[in-house]
Amino acid sequence: MKTIFADWALLPGGWARDVAVQFDGAAIAQVQTGAAPSGATRVQALIPGMANLHSHAFQRGMAGLAETRGDSADSFWTWREVMYRFALALTPDQMQAIAELAYVEMLEAGFTRVGEFHYLHHAPDGATYADPAEMSLRILAAAQATGLHLTHLPVFYAHADFGGAPPAPGQRRFIHAPEAFLRLLDSLDRQMTRPLDRLGFAPHSLRAATGDEIAALLAARPTGPVHIHVAEQLREVEDCLKAHGQRPVERLLATQPVDARWCLIHATHLTQAERQGLAASGAVAGLCPVTEANLGDGLFPAPDFLAEGGRFGIGTDSNVRVALAGELQVLEYGQRLTLRQRNVLAGGPGSTGGALIRGALAGGAQALAAPAAEIAPGAPADLVALRDDTGPAPQGDRWLDRWLFGRGVAVGSVWAGGVECVSGGRHRDRDRVVAGFRRAVEAVQA
Repeated sequence: MKTIFADWALLPGGWARDVAVQFDGAAIAQVQTGAAPSGATRVQALIPGMANLHSHAFQRGMAGLAETRGDSADSFWTWREVMYRFALALTPDQMQAIAELAYVEMLEAGFTRVGEFHYLHHAPDGATYADPAEMSLRILAAAQATGLHLTHLPVFYAHADFGGAPPAPGQRRFIHAPEAFLRLLDSLDRQMTRPLDRLGFAPHSLRAATGDEIAALLAARPTGPVHIHVAEQLREVEDCLKAHGQRPVERLLATQPVDARWCLIHATHLTQAERQGLAASGAVAGLCPVTEANLGDGLFPAPDFLAEGGRFGIGTDSNVRVALAGELQVLEYGQRLTLRQRNVLAGGPGSTGGALIRGALAGGAQALAAPAAEIAPGAPADLVALRDDTGPAPQGDRWLDRWLFGRGVAVGSVWAGGVECVSGGRHRDRDRVVAGFRRAVEAVQA
């Protein structure tokens, strides 16, 4: 039986002092308040592990490659061309090596689960691998090697634009017919064997999948998480209006049974009716503030959405920077810059850091079909120890405020499924993983 003693711990009912958390294997067995630290691993503050609800792991390898301006104004669409070229060059070994570093960095940041929105399915020429699940299995292997829980979200991608347009050459590694895609999911049902891993699927977007195709996939897979990119860019909104006479979120809500199993990634550009419809649906808004800022996407209308009962989680998306605290900081600071106010997302009197962490914990677990993110008996032993290297040590939600918006508080240790993957802020396999990443990226860029 492993015991962690925390001076402070964030429990379902709030912060508690002098907490002993015991776990045997992957699950928490007992939580005791008012405990003594005898014989236990001692930490300053303990919180539940966070879900990273949206990642394209392979893009960690191209961080910094799209930060040079060309002759014309740069945008998401020019960035996408760089991404396509990088994606077309990767071997399975290289993708796994890159994913391992992304997952190491996620654990070091305080994430204990990732939703991998995975669309790199085929060989560079578009041919199917001998095992059509080859690239998905490399994602599974990277998660297992690093200790990160995985909600795998293979992406259905069939078209280049609204109305079923034929795919472009740069998309050839992504493309499936519906029948072949369902066979891929059936194969992964058999091959995903870790008890805490989950399988869902992801229609890439309303550009890449028609309404009929999405409906057929939902009929064949009636349970499990469903994620989709939607309304990330204004051009996407304009093109959807031209093709269908409806905006993307408006069309999705009108034509699909969007409910609590869904996660709408980005959903940046919303009318009031779309925003209210999304909040009422029970779906999660999957926000990726660092990537959205990097790509110049725009700003999600978070204050009104949350006031209407909307649910959100956070993701690292392009993995240009993997930072749990950084995602929530950018989310709040974007609102401050726009509204010229402070503590916008606190939702009323109280801690902004506390409100953001609690909201992201709940929304992330829902979006990834994971157990509730809490420190309680029976919950997975997914735990993050925070440390304060400067002092004096914070109390209660001040731990979260200092972590997100101040200095001195950082991730010390991380346990995923009861296994200590990170100690002293460093993943146990960092040196090996960094060496593999370096070899992979040097080969791709050669």
